[in-house]
Amino acid sequence: MVSVSSTLSPALTTQILPVALSDIDFPRDADMPNVQQPSVTYTNIHKAAHMIRNHIAPVAFPTETVYGLGASALSTRAVRQIFTAKNRPLDNPLIVHISSVAQLRRVLDTKIPEIYEPLIQKLWPGPLTIILPLPAPIRNEDGSETPAISPACTPGQNTFGVRMPSHPVARALIAISDTPVAAPSANASTRPSPTTAMHVYTDMAGRIPLILDGGPCNVGLESTVVDGTVSPPAILRPGGVSIEEIRKYGGPLWKDVITGQSDAGQDEKVRTPGMKYRHYSPKAKVVVFLGQGDGSGGEILRYLRGLTGDVKLAVLPSRLFNLDSWDEEIKKKICVVKELGKSGAEISRNLFAYLREVDEAGVDLIIAEGVGEEDEGAAIMNRLRKAATEILDNGQYIVKK
Repeated sequence: MVSVSSTLSPALTTQILPVALSDIDFPRDADMPNVQQPSVTYTNIHKAAHMIRNHIAPVAFPTETVYGLGASALSTRAVRQIFTAKNRPLDNPLIVHISSVAQLRRVLDTKIPEIYEPLIQKLWPGPLTIILPLPAPIRNEDGSETPAISPACTPGQNTFGVRMPSHPVARALIAISDTPVAAPSANASTRPSPTTAMHVYTDMAGRIPLILDGGPCNVGLESTVVDGTVSPPAILRPGGVSIEEIRKYGGPLWKDVITGQSDAGQDEKVRTPGMKYRHYSPKAKVVVFLGQGDGSGGEILRYLRGLTGDVKLAVLPSRLFNLDSWDEEIKKKICVVKELGKSGAEISRNLFAYLREVDEAGVDLIIAEGVGEEDEGAAIMNRLRKAATEILDNGQYIVKK
């Protein structure tokens, strides 16, 4: 267990509590997990579930995509604590996480439209978020009504995003708390999303009471968000499920799926996170190069030769860059090189972790190799574009504000 006294409140300490995936068995169609007991895993998951169920404080936990920061989606007070801990803008919506379709129907009285059935049969549990109409409000004995989901999760919207994570710790936590959990990534707002418990600790120590440590995340990028409430259906945010998989598994209802707007203006209301504000950004300047082949000539070398002064440089190559061909003077500026990988799955899994790692090395500039947008590439480039300060796309400079 790691702990630190809070800088916000002298009473708050952040604990990192271990959980073992091998202690949890959660069959796909089950409503509740089997958790080995007695075990540290059982004790720690129940401790976190108690905090969620009783609206005490947000807790961090692993999912297959990134670590999430979760609180009861039924309580505005609990949800507001997520925004405070992350310093997150209040008009940035949150995705609601469930442990089973039965929980969605029972707790929120929500039915899933037919258009989603082929997708959830193949892709739930997993890194897929679907957009649903808000459930009907709860009618109280005095005739008043209470929203079924806290309006803080869905600022100004008549829809909400919901997903069922496949990570056994996440599903077990949600099932044992018997509470739909609102959970963005467990990082400080604008920072790269966390894929390990220590990433969360770096950003959230002193701001939340506990982090369940289930090891590194397998997917590494957030869920894909699809909207079947519009025609044609749209992908609002690329992520852990590719557009090719959506078309393949969705069948005829999804053959004409489009990629919706991924960026929104400051005054626009959005249905999903990741569309409006700066995201995934390390402290160092990030320059992304597309269409540069192996990086041995053209714009990238002209850019690097133009660097002046004592610039500490990090390079994140993936499929094509060949640093051996770079000038010796350029090589002298390189402090760290992290190979993102060759496959889309490898690059997705490593991207956020390596952005954090090279940033912690104290570099001034991060050079990242872009990838094609087929399969996982769409999600990778979505995150890289949002992290970038500048983009060089086949000779065209795009300077981010």
